[in-house]
Amino acid sequence: MISRFHFPQHLPHAGEIELPEAVAHHAVRVLRLAAGDPLVLFDGAGGEVEARLVLRGKAAFAELRCYREPQRESPLRLVLVQALATGDKMDWIVQKAVELGVSAIQPIQAERSVLRLSGERAEKRHAHWQQVAVSACEQSGRNRVPDVGAPVALAHWLATTSPAVRYVLAPDGGEAAFGAGPRPPGEVQLMIGPEGGWTAHELAACRAAGCIAVGLGPRVLRTETAGLAAIAVLQARWGDF
Repeated sequence: MISRFHFPQHLPHAGEIELPEAVAHHAVRVLRLAAGDPLVLFDGAGGEVEARLVLRGKAAFAELRCYREPQRESPLRLVLVQALATGDKMDWIVQKAVELGVSAIQPIQAERSVLRLSGERAEKRHAHWQQVAVSACEQSGRNRVPDVGAPVALAHWLATTSPAVRYVLAPDGGEAAFGAGPRPPGEVQLMIGPEGGWTAHELAACRAAGCIAVGLGPRVLRTETAGLAAIAVLQARWGDF
Protein backbone atom coordinates (compact mmCIF):
# COMPACT_ATOMS: atom_id res chain seq x y z
CA MET A 1 0.00 0.00 0.00
CA ILE A 2 1.14 3.55 -0.74
CA SER A 3 1.69 5.53 2.45
CA ARG A 4 -0.89 8.24 3.11
CA PHE A 5 -0.36 11.42 5.13
CA HIS A 6 -2.71 14.14 6.33
CA PHE A 7 -1.54 17.54 5.12
CA PRO A 8 -2.95 20.04 7.66
CA GLN A 9 -2.51 23.12 5.45
CA HIS A 10 -3.95 24.15 2.10
CA LEU A 11 -3.13 21.36 -0.35
CA PRO A 12 -2.28 22.55 -3.90
CA HIS A 13 -3.29 20.42 -6.88
CA ALA A 14 0.16 20.51 -8.50
CA GLY A 15 3.72 21.71 -8.05
CA GLU A 16 6.00 20.95 -5.13
CA ILE A 17 5.46 21.56 -1.43
CA GLU A 18 7.62 21.11 1.66
CA LEU A 19 6.27 18.54 4.08
CA PRO A 20 5.55 19.69 7.65
CA GLU A 21 8.16 18.50 10.15
CA ALA A 22 5.88 15.90 11.74
CA VAL A 23 4.87 14.45 8.36
CA ALA A 24 8.46 14.42 7.12
CA HIS A 25 9.66 12.67 10.29
CA HIS A 26 6.98 10.00 9.99
CA ALA A 27 7.69 9.42 6.31
CA VAL A 28 11.49 9.38 6.43
CA ARG A 29 12.42 8.33 9.97
CA VAL A 30 9.51 6.04 10.92
CA LEU A 31 8.38 4.52 7.61
CA ARG A 32 11.86 4.75 6.04
CA LEU A 33 10.58 6.08 2.72
CA ALA A 34 13.32 6.94 0.25
CA ALA A 35 13.61 9.66 -2.38
CA GLY A 36 11.34 8.89 -5.31
CA ASP A 37 8.93 6.72 -3.30
CA PRO A 38 5.21 7.32 -3.98
CA LEU A 39 2.93 8.75 -1.33
CA VAL A 40 -0.51 10.30 -1.02
CA LEU A 41 -1.37 13.55 0.77
CA PHE A 42 -4.96 14.30 1.78
CA ASP A 43 -6.41 17.54 3.08
CA GLY A 44 -9.11 16.18 5.43
CA ALA A 45 -11.86 17.86 3.43
CA GLY A 46 -12.26 15.30 0.65
CA GLY A 47 -9.28 15.75 -1.66
CA GLU A 48 -6.07 13.80 -2.09
CA VAL A 49 -2.97 14.14 -4.28
CA GLU A 50 -0.65 11.44 -5.55
CA ALA A 51 2.94 12.56 -5.04
CA ARG A 52 6.59 11.55 -5.08
CA LEU A 53 8.95 12.07 -2.16
CA VAL A 54 11.83 14.47 -2.78
CA LEU A 55 14.69 14.81 -0.27
CA ARG A 56 17.05 17.78 -0.12
CA GLY A 57 19.40 17.65 2.84
CA LYS A 58 17.30 17.40 5.99
CA ALA A 59 14.16 18.74 4.30
CA ALA A 60 11.48 16.60 2.66
CA PHE A 61 9.23 17.70 -0.18
CA ALA A 62 6.36 16.22 -2.17
CA GLU A 63 6.22 16.54 -5.94
CA LEU A 64 2.48 16.67 -6.58
CA ARG A 65 1.12 14.78 -9.56
CA CYS A 66 -2.56 13.87 -9.62
CA TYR A 67 -5.34 15.49 -7.59
CA ARG A 68 -8.65 13.71 -7.10
CA GLU A 69 -11.69 13.63 -4.83
CA PRO A 70 -12.69 9.95 -4.45
CA GLN A 71 -15.92 9.16 -2.61
CA ARG A 72 -15.13 7.02 0.41
CA GLU A 73 -17.68 8.38 2.88
CA SER A 74 -20.75 6.45 3.94
CA PRO A 75 -24.15 7.75 2.80
CA LEU A 76 -25.18 7.35 6.44
CA ARG A 77 -24.19 10.33 8.58
CA LEU A 78 -23.54 8.60 11.89
CA VAL A 79 -22.31 10.28 15.07
CA LEU A 80 -20.94 8.13 17.90
CA VAL A 81 -21.83 9.65 21.28
CA GLN A 82 -19.46 7.73 23.54
CA ALA A 83 -19.32 7.89 27.33
CA LEU A 84 -15.74 8.36 28.53
CA ALA A 85 -13.84 5.10 29.03
CA THR A 86 -10.61 4.44 30.90
CA GLY A 87 -7.09 3.58 29.76
CA ASP A 88 -6.56 3.02 26.07
CA LYS A 89 -10.22 2.18 25.45
CA MET A 90 -11.08 5.66 24.15
CA ASP A 91 -8.17 5.54 21.70
CA TRP A 92 -9.38 2.14 20.47
CA ILE A 93 -12.98 3.32 20.17
CA VAL A 94 -12.05 6.47 18.24
CA GLN A 95 -9.70 4.60 15.92
CA LYS A 96 -12.11 1.80 15.05
CA ALA A 97 -15.17 4.05 14.80
CA VAL A 98 -13.34 6.18 12.22
CA GLU A 99 -12.34 3.05 10.29
CA LEU A 100 -15.99 1.95 10.30
CA GLY A 101 -17.08 5.28 8.82
CA VAL A 102 -18.59 7.50 11.52
CA SER A 103 -19.00 11.17 10.66
CA ALA A 104 -18.15 12.50 14.13
CA ILE A 105 -17.47 11.39 17.69
CA GLN A 106 -18.78 13.15 20.80
CA PRO A 107 -17.26 12.09 24.15
CA ILE A 108 -19.72 12.26 27.05
CA GLN A 109 -19.16 12.50 30.81
CA ALA A 110 -21.61 10.01 32.33
CA GLU A 111 -22.41 9.42 36.00
CA ARG A 112 -20.52 6.12 36.05
CA SER A 113 -17.60 7.25 33.92
CA VAL A 114 -14.43 6.37 35.83
CA LEU A 115 -12.41 8.79 33.70
CA ARG A 116 -12.93 12.40 34.75
CA LEU A 117 -11.53 15.21 32.66
CA SER A 118 -11.40 18.96 33.10
CA GLY A 119 -9.23 21.94 32.28
CA GLU A 120 -5.86 21.41 30.62
CA ARG A 121 -6.08 17.62 30.96
CA ALA A 122 -9.36 17.60 29.04
CA GLU A 123 -7.86 19.79 26.31
CA LYS A 124 -4.86 17.47 25.92
CA ARG A 125 -7.02 14.35 25.69
CA HIS A 126 -9.31 16.06 23.21
CA ALA A 127 -6.37 17.00 20.98
CA HIS A 128 -4.96 13.47 21.31
CA TRP A 129 -8.24 11.83 20.26
CA GLN A 130 -8.48 14.13 17.24
CA GLN A 131 -5.00 13.01 16.19
CA VAL A 132 -6.06 9.38 16.64
CA ALA A 133 -8.88 10.12 14.18
CA VAL A 134 -6.39 11.63 11.71
CA SER A 135 -4.15 8.54 11.95
CA ALA A 136 -7.17 6.27 11.41
CA CYS A 137 -8.00 8.19 8.22
CA GLU A 138 -4.42 7.79 7.01
CA GLN A 139 -4.68 4.03 7.49
CA SER A 140 -8.21 3.46 6.23
CA GLY A 141 -8.16 5.65 3.11
CA ARG A 142 -10.66 8.24 4.30
CA ASN A 143 -10.09 11.78 3.07
CA ARG A 144 -12.53 13.52 5.40
CA VAL A 145 -11.42 13.61 9.02
CA PRO A 146 -14.30 13.15 11.49
CA ASP A 147 -14.50 15.78 14.19
CA VAL A 148 -13.94 14.59 17.76
CA GLY A 149 -15.80 16.93 20.09
CA ALA A 150 -14.59 18.16 23.45
CA PRO A 151 -16.05 16.10 26.33
CA VAL A 152 -19.35 17.41 27.69
CA ALA A 153 -21.79 16.27 30.36
CA LEU A 154 -24.69 14.08 29.24
CA ALA A 155 -27.27 16.63 30.39
CA HIS A 156 -25.57 19.35 28.35
CA TRP A 157 -25.57 17.19 25.23
CA LEU A 158 -29.20 16.12 25.65
CA ALA A 159 -30.20 19.78 25.93
CA THR A 160 -28.85 20.58 22.48
CA THR A 161 -31.53 20.78 19.81
CA SER A 162 -31.06 18.27 17.02
CA PRO A 163 -33.29 16.88 14.26
CA ALA A 164 -31.23 13.67 14.31
CA VAL A 165 -32.52 10.22 15.16
CA ARG A 166 -30.99 9.40 18.55
CA TYR A 167 -30.46 5.80 19.67
CA VAL A 168 -29.35 4.96 23.20
CA LEU A 169 -28.08 1.43 23.78
CA ALA A 170 -29.59 -0.25 26.82
CA PRO A 171 -28.48 -3.80 27.81
CA ASP A 172 -32.02 -4.82 28.81
CA GLY A 173 -33.27 -4.09 25.29
CA GLY A 174 -35.43 -1.30 24.03
CA GLU A 175 -38.79 -0.38 22.73
CA ALA A 176 -37.84 -0.30 19.04
CA ALA A 177 -36.21 -2.52 16.44
CA PHE A 178 -32.65 -1.33 15.91
CA GLY A 179 -32.10 0.02 12.41
CA ALA A 180 -35.53 -1.00 11.13
CA GLY A 181 -37.22 0.80 8.26
CA PRO A 182 -35.68 3.06 5.62
CA ARG A 183 -32.54 5.09 6.24
CA PRO A 184 -33.29 8.39 8.00
CA PRO A 185 -32.83 11.40 5.70
CA GLY A 186 -30.57 13.12 8.19
CA GLU A 187 -28.13 12.32 10.95
CA VAL A 188 -28.20 9.31 13.28
CA GLN A 189 -26.68 9.67 16.74
CA LEU A 190 -25.65 6.52 18.59
CA MET A 191 -25.25 6.77 22.38
CA ILE A 192 -23.02 4.29 24.23
CA GLY A 193 -22.73 4.15 28.02
CA PRO A 194 -19.60 3.84 30.21
CA GLU A 195 -18.06 0.70 31.73
CA GLY A 196 -20.67 0.62 34.50
CA GLY A 197 -23.54 1.33 32.13
CA TRP A 198 -26.10 4.12 32.11
CA THR A 199 -27.90 4.80 35.38
CA ALA A 200 -31.70 4.54 35.52
CA HIS A 201 -31.80 8.33 35.86
CA GLU A 202 -29.70 8.79 32.71
CA LEU A 203 -31.82 6.38 30.68
CA ALA A 204 -34.96 8.21 31.82
CA ALA A 205 -33.39 11.53 30.80
CA CYS A 206 -32.46 10.11 27.39
CA ARG A 207 -36.00 8.87 26.79
CA ALA A 208 -37.44 12.19 27.92
CA ALA A 209 -35.18 13.93 25.39
CA GLY A 210 -36.58 11.78 22.57
CA CYS A 211 -33.86 9.14 22.39
CA ILE A 212 -34.92 5.67 21.26
CA ALA A 213 -33.70 2.86 23.53
CA VAL A 214 -32.44 -0.20 21.66
CA GLY A 215 -30.61 -3.43 22.48
CA LEU A 216 -28.00 -5.60 20.80
CA GLY A 217 -29.16 -9.07 21.79
CA PRO A 218 -29.17 -11.00 25.07
CA ARG A 219 -25.48 -10.55 25.95
CA VAL A 220 -24.00 -7.57 27.78
CA LEU A 221 -21.26 -5.97 25.68
CA ARG A 222 -18.36 -3.91 26.97
CA THR A 223 -18.41 -0.21 26.17
CA GLU A 224 -15.53 -0.62 23.69
CA THR A 225 -17.46 -3.41 21.93
CA ALA A 226 -21.03 -2.12 21.97
CA GLY A 227 -20.51 1.01 19.90
CA LEU A 228 -18.45 -0.69 17.21
CA ALA A 229 -20.97 -3.54 16.92
CA ALA A 230 -23.83 -1.06 16.62
CA ILE A 231 -21.99 1.00 14.00
CA ALA A 232 -21.44 -2.15 11.94
CA VAL A 233 -25.15 -3.01 12.17
CA LEU A 234 -26.21 0.43 10.97
CA GLN A 235 -23.61 0.53 8.20
CA ALA A 236 -24.87 -2.86 6.98
CA ARG A 237 -28.49 -1.71 6.99
CA TRP A 238 -28.25 1.93 5.96
CA GLY A 239 -24.65 2.60 5.00
CA ASP A 240 -22.16 1.15 2.54
CA PHE A 241 -21.33 -2.29 3.96
